[in-house]
Amino acid sequence: MTKKQKKLLLRIVAAAVLFGIIWTVSRFVELPRWALLLLYLVPYFTAGWDVLWKSARNISHGQVFDECFLMAVATIGALIIGEYPESVFVMVFYQVGELFQSIAVGKSRRSIKNLMDICPETAVRLVNGEPEEILPEEVEVGDLLLVRPGDKIPVDAEVVEGASALNTAALTGESLPLDVKPGDRVISGCINLTGALKLRAAAEFGQSAVSKILELVENASENKAKSESFITKFARWYTPAVVGAAVLLALIPSLITKNPAEWVYRALIFLVVSCPCAVVISVPLAFFAGIGGASAKGILVKGGNYLEAMAAVRTAVFDKTGTLTEGRFTVSEVLPAGGLSEQQLLLLAAGTEYYSTHPIAASIREAAGPGVKPPDEVKELSGKGVAAAFGDQTVIAGSAILMQEANVPFEAVRDEGTVVYFAVNGKYAGAVKLTDRPKKNAAKALSAAKKLGVRRTVMLTGDRKNAAQHIGEALGVDQIYSSLLPQDKVEKLREILASQGKREKTVYIGDGINDAPVLTLSDVGVAMGALGSDAAIEAADVVFTDDDIGKLPVLLAIAKKTTRIVRENVGFALGVKFAVLLLAALGFANMWIGVLADVGVAVLCILNAMRMIVKTKEK
Repeated sequence: MTKKQKKLLLRIVAAAVLFGIIWTVSRFVELPRWALLLLYLVPYFTAGWDVLWKSARNISHGQVFDECFLMAVATIGALIIGEYPESVFVMVFYQVGELFQSIAVGKSRRSIKNLMDICPETAVRLVNGEPEEILPEEVEVGDLLLVRPGDKIPVDAEVVEGASALNTAALTGESLPLDVKPGDRVISGCINLTGALKLRAAAEFGQSAVSKILELVENASENKAKSESFITKFARWYTPAVVGAAVLLALIPSLITKNPAEWVYRALIFLVVSCPCAVVISVPLAFFAGIGGASAKGILVKGGNYLEAMAAVRTAVFDKTGTLTEGRFTVSEVLPAGGLSEQQLLLLAAGTEYYSTHPIAASIREAAGPGVKPPDEVKELSGKGVAAAFGDQTVIAGSAILMQEANVPFEAVRDEGTVVYFAVNGKYAGAVKLTDRPKKNAAKALSAAKKLGVRRTVMLTGDRKNAAQHIGEALGVDQIYSSLLPQDKVEKLREILASQGKREKTVYIGDGINDAPVLTLSDVGVAMGALGSDAAIEAADVVFTDDDIGKLPVLLAIAKKTTRIVRENVGFALGVKFAVLLLAALGFANMWIGVLADVGVAVLCILNAMRMIVKTKEK
């Protein structure tokens, strides 16, 4: 516990001990009413002086109807009518509830503590070979940095010298160390475990992964779920309403029965029971715990509203390459034409794809080996391929559609993989076939998602039909749409959204690089492995810090558990409160029952919300 929590615990214990002693003495010794009042005021103020102070301060700021006000009025009223033990017990038990709430929030905060601790405090810059310690914010793109074993990587960078293993657990949830060598990209926040590394800064601190993650976590509370928003609005009118009802309960029957003490006592019980803290505290706490638990698994959720929406997801839409598949293509066959040899076609293909960042292009360059010449000019043909110029040669590379649009007679290749066709100066030059394998856990992830409420799975891909069908059918995808241009994906997703039920939601999961439009359009957009992509983090509602599709069922399970706990808390708290409110008005409930109906229910709801923390740690 924190120092503040320990002090509150000591006050509660001291007040409870004093209360017990005074109550016991009063059973055996007849004391004057004023002496008994003075004695009971000692544990009363020991336990509740801060509640009275908060109430007075809030009233001075115009915030009248809150739980502190209700506790102050109820307990002071009980003292006035001579119910001293009940008054002290209400205050002590209320503080017990506050302590439980504080501990629960602390546990939730600690569940994302690893994320908040990833921020490096210093960076070591090499200037003329000499180390210079600076703040991470002072690092500029291109700076040469030294990261020693045990240090955190200050900014996103590229390894230029050295080899080591990195602890990425706080960022990705992956417990196994990541081995890096010269040429590898590394992201900020990782801990260097073994050898010293020299890095070339690739981004400033504000644009690095660690900064983006911290911003996401810090801003998550701003996006409230509908349940949270409802509870906030509910408390605004509920509290004044019950205060008004308590006043009427005290006044009207008193005038009729001429017994004000009895009806004021009932009104005070009414006030104690009516305090909405059980609902107001436990609902945001459950969402906060869910977001914290997801963060610990390498799932960054931008707000409780997206967690609530995930619980209602019935359709899951996937990108293919890099999402359901490994995204690491291998050249399986080279089919030259027009008198070219296999190696000549490979070199031509690699040169044409020289500047492309697509995984297919990287695989072709790797297969070609040394001797690849870059083109003089290159032009991207959105969604279709690329055109490149080599002296007096013009080469186009891409899909069968591109060949057809360019009026190039070609030999269609039937294959379950991906085929890239090539033409030189308008004449067909051959094709390169590549294969991409499904991720090992993709089929399991989709199956688990269906058990968690997803009724329909859809694949949207720019790959041709055969390749898409092969992967989709192997993974058990329900609907497969292939040969889609970026704008086609948007239109297809619009159709899917239009076909869903009123209370159903659709999630889109993509690799986060080229999927910003569909990520934004979907009810919940999930970007995978997107820490290096500004567009993805900006567009997505949820970010998987690595490319593990297995995080989808984990996210669904956390979302469903969180919303279930929220419904349990709201139903239980309001049900008990309204029942006891009625009993109090009819005179069948005393102050002790009122306390149990308020603080006891609050403690039970808080403990129920804390189950979310335990569950996410276990998963």
